[in-house]
Amino acid sequence: FLYGGVGLGKTHLMHAIAWHIREQTPSRKVMYLSAEKFMYRFVRALRFRDTMSFKEHFRSVDVLMIDDVQFISGKDSTQEEFFHTFNALVEDGRQVIISADKSPTDLEGMEERLRSRLGWGMVADIHPADYELRLGILQAKAEHAHIQIPDKVLEFLAHKIVSNVRELEGALNRIMAHAMLVGREITIESTADLLADLLRASSRQISVDSIQKQVAAHYGIRVSEMFSARRARNIARPRQVAMYLTKNLTSLSYPEIGRQFGGRDHTTVMHAVKTIETLTLSDSRLGEDVDLLRSLLSN
Repeated sequence: FLYGGVGLGKTHLMHAIAWHIREQTPSRKVMYLSAEKFMYRFVRALRFRDTMSFKEHFRSVDVLMIDDVQFISGKDSTQEEFFHTFNALVEDGRQVIISADKSPTDLEGMEERLRSRLGWGMVADIHPADYELRLGILQAKAEHAHIQIPDKVLEFLAHKIVSNVRELEGALNRIMAHAMLVGREITIESTADLLADLLRASSRQISVDSIQKQVAAHYGIRVSEMFSARRARNIARPRQVAMYLTKNLTSLSYPEIGRQFGGRDHTTVMHAVKTIETLTLSDSRLGEDVDLLRSLLSN
């Protein structure tokens, strides 16, 4: 079970695993598809009353790879079929490889028994690339494109764009395209000018996911409890703090924040923000908590 944010290479890694299996043991039948396509095929099988061939098709493989499994959250009938497919393959000694944007325990809208099954195997958290890896990727891409880019420019990019590899490669592609089309020398100054929009976004980019994780860790609760309906104070207060920080540290609107916290109404978010604003003036401990969390997230 591979999980991590957008652009960290989960799909790339799954493709690499599939190619490796096919090279090592060509006789093994490998099937790769997104959770969205799995659902589409299941719905189609239901429509044409062909569920038996659907089951046989998916349960006859040696390795089943499902990408972005969070897509079936809240889709009960698809989850039911996936649960039985998963069980049938594992019980028969087959291999299942799955990716998602959150860990099994934090997948909201997923049946408890399915979350439990997904956590059975090796669960791997895919972290963002560190500085050395980002620099190595840029150097390899520039070398492959046969374009001379000063080391200082590559180091500048590796320092400034830290969110994901996809953005990093996009920035490098823009620089290389500009250099070829305009013929302008590639310098740190020209790079900063060309990528001004991307660098601004990268410098202020704080994700809701990172806020939820930081707040949950600080208060000793599970991230999944940020989305739950529980109203116990030890859960509700951290959730309100997370909503308050999301409003202050991101550009999301109240309705968008509500959707990120289990589909809550925008008035609930407005109430949470107002509550924390008021409490930080009278509760020094809460004020210190909020200041600390803001500092951890902003640096």
